[in-house]
Amino acid sequence: MDDLAYAIQELLFPRVSGLAVTAVYGAGPGVRVEARCTPPAVACPGCEQEATRVHSSYLRFPVDLSAAGRAVTVALRVRRFFCGSVRCPRRTFVEQVPGLTRRHGQVTERLRNTLGVLGLALAGRAGARMAGHLGVPFNCGTLLRRVMDLPDPAATAPRAVGVDDFALRRGHVYGTVVIDADTHQVLDLLPERDADTLIPWLEGHPEIEVICRDRSGAYADATAAPQAQQVADRFHLWQNLATAAEKTVVAHRGHLKTLTLEAPAPEPAWETPLPEDSVDHDSSGHEEEIVEVQEDDSTGKFADRARAHHALVHELLAQGMSLRGIAQHLGWGRHTVQRYARAARWQDMVKGRKPPRRTKLDPFKPYLEHRWTEEEGRVTILDLHRKITERGWRGHYSLVRDWIRRDLPAYEKAPPPPPTPSVRQVTGLLTRHPGTLTEDDKLLRKAVLAHCPELAAAADLVSSFAQMLTTLSGTDLPTWINQAAAANLPGISSFATGLNSDYDAVTAGLPTHWNSGPVEGAVNRIKMLKRQMFGRAGFALLRKRVLLS
Repeated sequence: MDDLAYAIQELLFPRVSGLAVTAVYGAGPGVRVEARCTPPAVACPGCEQEATRVHSSYLRFPVDLSAAGRAVTVALRVRRFFCGSVRCPRRTFVEQVPGLTRRHGQVTERLRNTLGVLGLALAGRAGARMAGHLGVPFNCGTLLRRVMDLPDPAATAPRAVGVDDFALRRGHVYGTVVIDADTHQVLDLLPERDADTLIPWLEGHPEIEVICRDRSGAYADATAAPQAQQVADRFHLWQNLATAAEKTVVAHRGHLKTLTLEAPAPEPAWETPLPEDSVDHDSSGHEEEIVEVQEDDSTGKFADRARAHHALVHELLAQGMSLRGIAQHLGWGRHTVQRYARAARWQDMVKGRKPPRRTKLDPFKPYLEHRWTEEEGRVTILDLHRKITERGWRGHYSLVRDWIRRDLPAYEKAPPPPPTPSVRQVTGLLTRHPGTLTEDDKLLRKAVLAHCPELAAAADLVSSFAQMLTTLSGTDLPTWINQAAAANLPGISSFATGLNSDYDAVTAGLPTHWNSGPVEGAVNRIKMLKRQMFGRAGFALLRKRVLLS
């Protein structure tokens, strides 16, 4: 083999032995690489005895990775050998190139691996689109088959595992995910979420010492690993307590309706000092306020237009333009420009307007003004509309509303009383960390607890349980359970009684660092993979992608 052929072979097929490139053609949109096998003897796949006698040869055309966006096809000359062993069931066999071909394969091994990686990362449809951009167009079914051909990761011997459920079809079908609590790697996916599915898996892993789980009864019954210590997750314990506290608040929400809260104090009206130039001294030395007489500040579309047009005309006059030139420049009539030019102020244009025309609301305006002033704006517009309707008004409500809002004075209304706290709001005051409460929240919490002794007792129980969770101390749990059960609070007392049925796991979970946080992260990744596959993939494909992702 010359130097050029050797360089081409090292460039196209590195680390592939027993292969010789004979020619490379770049005709058309693709690239054709001609190659042949070189080993003089090949081992029989049936008896592993080497054979040297050639039966025949033929061409295979496996598709390879694209080069510079062009499809690459390998025209590989392979030989069929006679097997010399009389005990071998094979009479003839075809040689394979390790790392390049396999039996009945239509693509090279590296392209097969690349398609598996694309399907593993992007699933079927997105992976097929990406493969088309890379110059190896394959449909989504091919990519998913390549994913299923990938081997499962090597089995490990975990010391601690985390167990949780995930939804295959939310509300209908659920499965179980098992992860290594030390490395956070997914160990397996099980198609059901019950003890009958988890027990056989645990029986195959006797080395497990710790099982982290939520307080689900299905996983609590998995006793196939008696040597393992079951640990109840602290987050789920707190979540259960928060739900129980909400039930307690619901049972005593009648006290919330009778709670009276003080209205917030109005903001102080700060006085703005007068500017220095607005104060003058008379001849006697006394300060005298200068009051500037405001001109008529008319409002409305015509007033705004008259103000702008008057300023424009006088600006053009100041530049030396004639009335006729201004009219031609603006496209106005000469008499219109003349009227603006003769007006010393723009208000002179407004004062010449006709008085507003009478409307059918005019007879009722005195009554509306009287009632509005008498009630100091505390009467609703709807009530006023009803009153004048009784007196003969037949117009629309919007006419009355627009006139009142536009022409009648606005009165400052007293601030409304604070709303009654909701069940969710009070539950948050009981279960949130005191450091996250604002001053208003602290005042509201103090008022609620002072008004309802039952909620005050619930707040004490929640705080003491939170103290055990944050300090990782479970020594006071029996005392807490007895106090909560004796308090006879709906929700919290039931929660305390339920802790006795899972007492060992709860007491083991309070003082240890094991938790189900990594399991929740694995469940989130499973949700992402499900959405990527449009939620229509089977369990086998989902399990393969989760284990290899």
